Amino acid sequence: MRNTFRSVIAIWLSMTLVHAQSADEVKTEFHIRYVAGGSVYIDGGRNAGLTAGMRLNIALPPSPSSEAAQQQNAVAASAELKILSVAENSAMCEVLSASRDLVVGDVVTLGHEDAAALVTRRTLSNSRMYPAVISFTDGDPMDEDVREETPRPPLPEVNRAQGRIGLEYSGIFNSGQYGGGSSELGVVFRGDITRINGTYWNLSGYWRGRIGAQSYSGPSTIQNLMSRTYHLTLSYDNPNSKWVMGMGRMYLPWASSLDTIDGGYAGRKLSEHTVAGVFAGSTPDPTSWNYSPHREIAGGFVSFDHGSFEAVHTMTTIGMGVAMEQWSIDRPFVFAENTIAYKQVFSVYDAVQIDSPKAQPYMPAVSMGLKQAFASVRVLPSHRIGLDLNYSYFRDIPTYDPALIGTGLLDKYLFQGLSGGVRVEGPKRLTFYTEVGRSTSSRDSGSSWNTMYGVSLARLWKTGARLDARYSTFNSAFARGSYRSFSISRNLGDILMLQVQAGQQSFNSSFSRDNGSRFLNSMLEWNFGSRYFVDNGFTIQHGATQNYNQFYVTFGYRFDNRSHQRPEALP
Repeated sequence: MRNTFRSVIAIWLSMTLVHAQSADEVKTEFHIRYVAGGSVYIDGGRNAGLTAGMRLNIALPPSPSSEAAQQQNAVAASAELKILSVAENSAMCEVLSASRDLVVGDVVTLGHEDAAALVTRRTLSNSRMYPAVISFTDGDPMDEDVREETPRPPLPEVNRAQGRIGLEYSGIFNSGQYGGGSSELGVVFRGDITRINGTYWNLSGYWRGRIGAQSYSGPSTIQNLMSRTYHLTLSYDNPNSKWVMGMGRMYLPWASSLDTIDGGYAGRKLSEHTVAGVFAGSTPDPTSWNYSPHREIAGGFVSFDHGSFEAVHTMTTIGMGVAMEQWSIDRPFVFAENTIAYKQVFSVYDAVQIDSPKAQPYMPAVSMGLKQAFASVRVLPSHRIGLDLNYSYFRDIPTYDPALIGTGLLDKYLFQGLSGGVRVEGPKRLTFYTEVGRSTSSRDSGSSWNTMYGVSLARLWKTGARLDARYSTFNSAFARGSYRSFSISRNLGDILMLQVQAGQQSFNSSFSRDNGSRFLNSMLEWNFGSRYFVDNGFTIQHGATQNYNQFYVTFGYRFDNRSHQRPEALP
């Protein structure tokens, strides 16, 4: 009997130790399963402890060189992601910044602070012992009321606030037809505030605005245009509630093909896999195909999500809405998006919009029909090779700002018709990528070739700098031209960050003619002390349509309400 008792105790202790060991394991690496516009989906969710607001970076593989070089590579992340919404086995992330296109199969890792907080949370929940209340038939209820209990500490992400805010002074010196100069004062904010005051509200993103009126009357500069491409979102996502909502400048999480909206959305979870909601806002992003500062959109949607990124995952979103010009109805439309992915090997995405435009004076009438369509098939035979096949169609003349062509933000619109791309990662972190397509349209007298070639180097010898160079020629139904660009970036930990981009572009269309312009963008950011930073940069643009020099200087304050606490010292 005694031996049996000892055997039972030994088995129980073994199972307890195995359970404790597995519970303490924290997963910090995830894979990108699907890419859609400015959003990506990863193969981790609530089951891995992920929550909305966490940040991730592209994980670069370690080099077989010295240990010092590996430590330098650890900070050379090529992209930063922010988790917007979390399911049981997956999470949707917004791409905050990326020095290269993200592809299926990329490995992302949790940021250092979020990983430390996750370890702390797992440690607190798995290793601390909490008294169990045991009742007996002859017990005294008064004794049970005074039984000692240990309250659970708050989760590390509750009321976590980190970011920066600063004052910016900028100036423009124009030597073209808008000659003269001007200066202005502005405010810059970048924040990541999770579980505000213990609630499920989160604030994240970037915002840059002016204080007072702007005296410059010429076309928008590259810096000012890029400021309108950033997102700042206040969102609510409570796993115990059926409601989700958000407001600010953002993508609709279930329909990224609608581009950026400056407004809000609200949805209700009809089931574990179904969400229905409404959205409304303006369209402020100058990289949108149908960009207009006076356009508004509103509508409703239903989204269905099934499967797991570990096997087959599908998502379908359908909806309808109305586009307005200065609150006057311009065109009602319906839209649909579909995705299907199998692990990290294969994915298919398509998005369509059908509308009925209002007749315009002195313009031929356009009947109801297909406005735009996009489809892509991506295959990842190995982690070093990526293949994709794309098709795009746009009926209307684009209204995006062509000044951004050389930055690469408009590449998705320059290729129309059928195109295919290849990305190959070679030795020494040297990556080659290309896209070639043949454009055919009823507006063209014949088909034309569109090409783009690029090469990137994740680490230049022992400097730790990242290089990227690309060249593209395009000839579509709406425009023709070419551009070449070169960029270099270098991060010295969290202290000094440098980025330089230079290029030349030509763009000719029915609404813009630029036979050749050159530009140079640079940014230098210095974090000094534990609380302050200085950010400065300049842009030089010289061409047929714009000739100006622009600079900015920002001085600000960095905040982090947990920076004084070590993870192991949290209660």
